[in-house]
Amino acid sequence: MEKRCAFIAIVGRPNVGKSSLLNNMLRHKIAIVSSKPQTTRTRIMGVLTEEDTQLVFIDTPGLHRPKNSLDKYMLRSVNESVAGVDACVLVVEADSKITDGERLFAEKFKALGLPAVLAINKIDMLKDRSVLAPKIAELSSLYDFSAVVPCSAQTGDGVDALKAELRKLSSEGGFMFDEDTLTDQPERVIAAEIIREKLLRLLDKEIPHGSAVFVERMKERENDDIIDIDAVIYCERPTHKGIIIGKGGSMLKKVGTYARQDMEKFFGCRINLKLWVKVKEDWRNRENILRSLGYDNNDFN
Repeated sequence: MEKRCAFIAIVGRPNVGKSSLLNNMLRHKIAIVSSKPQTTRTRIMGVLTEEDTQLVFIDTPGLHRPKNSLDKYMLRSVNESVAGVDACVLVVEADSKITDGERLFAEKFKALGLPAVLAINKIDMLKDRSVLAPKIAELSSLYDFSAVVPCSAQTGDGVDALKAELRKLSSEGGFMFDEDTLTDQPERVIAAEIIREKLLRLLDKEIPHGSAVFVERMKERENDDIIDIDAVIYCERPTHKGIIIGKGGSMLKKVGTYARQDMEKFFGCRINLKLWVKVKEDWRNRENILRSLGYDNNDFN
């Protein structure tokens, strides 16, 4: 049986459920999710190998107007991801109007001659599914999609149908990764992202987006099933530091507890997690700090 493979970018505006859809297709959580927009900051690769087909997914940041150097990095990340894949999945919400960003993606697909599948997500939120037909017709007028698949990343409805359509876009030539590969993300990055997800879920408004996490140390103990992880949470203002720490350290303890629980599930061992909070004013516009945090693969201009 000839092995087949395809690199597929998952694109869309912020908060349409791209990361949730990736996690559902992989049946593993490798991308953080929250109800807040712009959760994903970098390209996260997930690998799905089923029988003779390997789908390599690139989960991209949501396309939005850049406001700082970090946003510019995210926009460049989206553009480069679309330019270097075999196909795309454009994720849209079932109950929303077409945005300029979605029109822009359609234009990119046309310019690149790129096969694309339209995934209409969050159908579980619809009170009346009759709105799907006009939505599909309107979106299909923008681009000749290979397939249109209504789905729900939350419930899994339609996800198998989506994977079946994406398998059709693969080509012969062997697998690019070992069959048991799940992601290209280093363990330190995964640990940092798990912590950042808890900040997004537990804190309100701008504070989580003004925060970054850097894992300073990650070491497995000899002859013991424990990984020691030391991580620093950077924020932009002293007031934010106080909120992240909480009264008597209560919020930081909650972040650490939830993060440790997820890490133990992912890494399959006990985790000894220590967290610190430091202030780095305006870090999202300071390129040296962005690079130290791992945003060093693209220009910021």
